[in-house]
Amino acid sequence: MSAQSEPYYLKGSPTTIRLNKVIGWLARRGLSLAGSAELSVRGRKSGQLQRIPVNPHTHEGVQYLVSARGHSQWVKNMLAAGGGELRVGRKVRTFEAVELADDDLKREVLRTYLERWGWQVDDYFKGVTAKSSDAEISAASPDHPVFRITVDG
Repeated sequence: MSAQSEPYYLKGSPTTIRLNKVIGWLARRGLSLAGSAELSVRGRKSGQLQRIPVNPHTHEGVQYLVSARGHSQWVKNMLAAGGGELRVGRKVRTFEAVELADDDLKREVLRTYLERWGWQVDDYFKGVTAKSSDAEISAASPDHPVFRITVDG
C-alpha cells in the first residue's frame, strides 16, 4: 500500500463507469475488446455475483488479473472468494485466484501488463509506465493488486 493511511484506489469517472458497463455488456455477448472479459466474483457482503470488465493478462504462460485502479471492491471480493469467473459470450471460465506478493515476479507481471495495456491504464499508475525503472515499478507495486488465476478443469 502507499504511504497514505488508506489503500490506494482511484474511483472511475462517470464516463469510465458508463464505458465499463458497455464493455461488460459486449463481453457478455461474445465481443472482447482487445482481449477484455467480464469478471464475476461473489460479493463478500451481499453474496451476489458482482461483474466488472477486466483485462486478463498472460505472462510467461500464466494468466493474471491486475487491478489498475488499486484496492477496488472486486479485489476485496476476490480476496474473500478466492476465485471467480471470466466470461466472453457463452464461454465461461471458472478460476481460483491467489494474490501475488510484492516481489520480482509481481514487478515483471506489472511491467508486461503496462506494455500490453498501458494505452488504457497508464493514468492509474501515477506516472509509472512499462519503461519505468525496476525501482519505480516496485514502488508502485503495493498499490496494484495482482492475482495469479488458475482455470478449473
